[in-house]
Amino acid sequence: MRRRFYPPCSSSSGVFQVLFLKLPRVYVINLVRGGILIAALGMALFLQGVNVAFLPAGRAIGGEAVTAFGHLWLLIPFGFLLGFLATYAEPAVRVLGYQVEESSSGYIKESLIVYTLSVAVAISVALGMARLVYGIPLLSIIIPGYLLVIVLLLFTDQDFVGIAFDSGGVATGPMAVTFLLSLAVGVAAGIEGRNPPVVDGFGLIALIALAPILSVLALGILYRRTRGEET
Repeated sequence: MRRRFYPPCSSSSGVFQVLFLKLPRVYVINLVRGGILIAALGMALFLQGVNVAFLPAGRAIGGEAVTAFGHLWLLIPFGFLLGFLATYAEPAVRVLGYQVEESSSGYIKESLIVYTLSVAVAISVALGMARLVYGIPLLSIIIPGYLLVIVLLLFTDQDFVGIAFDSGGVATGPMAVTFLLSLAVGVAAGIEGRNPPVVDGFGLIALIALAPILSVLALGILYRRTRGEET
């Protein structure tokens, strides 16, 4: 009987190899040499690039933006623009959009998911800038936001629930965590009269993770209404 081929796809693949898969030794060697080592090298180079480029650049842009703009409220549209661009360039967002379109047989378009998440993150970054400018407490945004998520779960299309919560993790990818977070820390450090950056500068990623969930659940409500009108 011909043995089926199941390529390992997780960190526990070694255990499955010994107990169940029993793949040829040549394949395991190629996996370690051509897959794991290259992935480790790529991760090391990425983290080094983040350390020497993304973090200092985001912090510098945030600090310079405070002094460059004559009015601090201009940080809000500035954050909206950067949030949109960072999410639109996020590879994981496009992977999610592709998987959703493929799994739904084209019913949910990839471009719709990408633009929905990009606009949602842009709004959340703008809200984060407004929080820094006007000193809005983070909990006054986060708690009502997640309460709204619970309410939307009752009305949205069930097909969008899993997509919504996955999108929250996808949107908080390398671009958001490295660049936008350091941007917020730089803005917090540059605004006079604010608490130390460790107090006011953080919390933006929580907003970025919340916004896609709300937007996709709202999109599911629109799809549910459209499906009801068609039937």
